[in-house]
Amino acid sequence: MTYAVDFETVSTVGLESSPVAEALAGLRANEARYFKNKYDHVFTVEPADEARETVDWVHRILAEERDLVIASRPLEATGFQVEDIRMAYVFYESGLSVNVMYTLGEGGKRAVGFKLSDGMEVPDELVSRFKFARQKSKLAGTIRGSFFVIKNEY
Repeated sequence: MTYAVDFETVSTVGLESSPVAEALAGLRANEARYFKNKYDHVFTVEPADEARETVDWVHRILAEERDLVIASRPLEATGFQVEDIRMAYVFYESGLSVNVMYTLGEGGKRAVGFKLSDGMEVPDELVSRFKFARQKSKLAGTIRGSFFVIKNEY
């Protein structure tokens, strides 16, 4: 079932099994607010099992670019296009959010971003490979984030 993320009233719908469900919901709402304000796009998610194509695309990029496998179970995902940018998000039970920004035109920006929900530890598979910067969010508390640039075509 598809869920339009409300950034006015933050809800843990779909994220209840996460030990940091409230913080993960805030992180998800923070992304929803960004896309609404910047692109007038309504950020919708669906259970990861129903968004297999999106989850598989993100996991393929992680595996091929950095030989990386996320240990946590994916709870929700979304894939959409704004302007000439293909976006994908996967929200994991641990509180991790992985997003792919993939500009469709030649020479555009292409990157994978990681965001950690407030209160979660850096996952073992990321701890020695990435440094995380902190940012404050009214919806999500303190978000720690990192990224890498995608080199190949997907």
